[in-house]
Amino acid sequence: MAHRRATGWAGAALLLGAGFAACAPTSPPAPPAPAAVETVTVKDPDLEQRAARAQVRLLEDEALISDLDSRLDEARQEVVRVMAKLQTVASRAEAASGIAEAQIALDSLKAGLSAADFPEMGQVAKLLQMGSAEFDRQNYGGALYLANQAKSLAGAGRGLASGDRGSLRPGEVRFALPVPLRTLSSGRVREGPGAGFKVLYTLAAGASVTAFSYVDAWLRVSDDDGRSGWLYYTLVGKAEEPK
Repeated sequence: MAHRRATGWAGAALLLGAGFAACAPTSPPAPPAPAAVETVTVKDPDLEQRAARAQVRLLEDEALISDLDSRLDEARQEVVRVMAKLQTVASRAEAASGIAEAQIALDSLKAGLSAADFPEMGQVAKLLQMGSAEFDRQNYGGALYLANQAKSLAGAGRGLASGDRGSLRPGEVRFALPVPLRTLSSGRVREGPGAGFKVLYTLAAGASVTAFSYVDAWLRVSDDDGRSGWLYYTLVGKAEEPK
C-alpha cells in the first residue's frame, strides 16, 4: 500500500513537472547574422569631367611655356646669326625665294582663317615685313632668317585652317595657340567629341598631332597629313622636344 502511494506521488510529480515545462516561455530565436556589406565605389561624372578639363588645360599651359622657351632660344640664335653674318651670308636669290614662300604661306592662312582664329597671323606678317626690310638693306642672311621664322609660325596655323573649323561645337573651347602632341598608343580619331561618333581614321602610337580646341575630354586635332577629327585626351601626351 505504501509502495503504491510512493509510486503515485512520483508519477504526479513527473506529470506536474512536464506541465510546467510545457507552460514555460520559450526564449526568442537568435537574430540572423548581418549580411556582409559590399563596398561600391560610385564615380562622380562631374568630378571626372573637371579632372579631364584640368588635364587638357595643363597640355595647353605646357605648350605655352614651351613656346616661350622656343622664342627665347630663337632670339639667342638670331644674335648668333647677326654676329656670324659676315662669315655666312645668304645669296640674294635664296633670300628672295624665302620671302616669296613666306608670303605664299601668309596668303594661304588669310584665305582659310581670320585673325581671331589664329592670332599669330599678325606676327607672321610682321616677320615677313621685317624680312623684306632686311632684304632692301641687302642683309640677305637676316632676310632669309626672318622669312624662315615667318614660314615656321605660319605652319602652326596650316593645320588649323584645314578641315571644317569655321564654327565651334557647343561647349568647344579653343586653345590660346596650337598644342603639339604625340599619341601614346594607337587611337581612333572620330568625327565628333564622343565615343558614339563615326571613326574617321586610326593613328599609330607615336604619331604627331596638333590640338586646336576641346570639348570636355575630347581634343580637336589635325595630323601631319592634314586630316582632322576628335581624339580622347588620354591617348595623347606632350610632344617630345627636338634634339
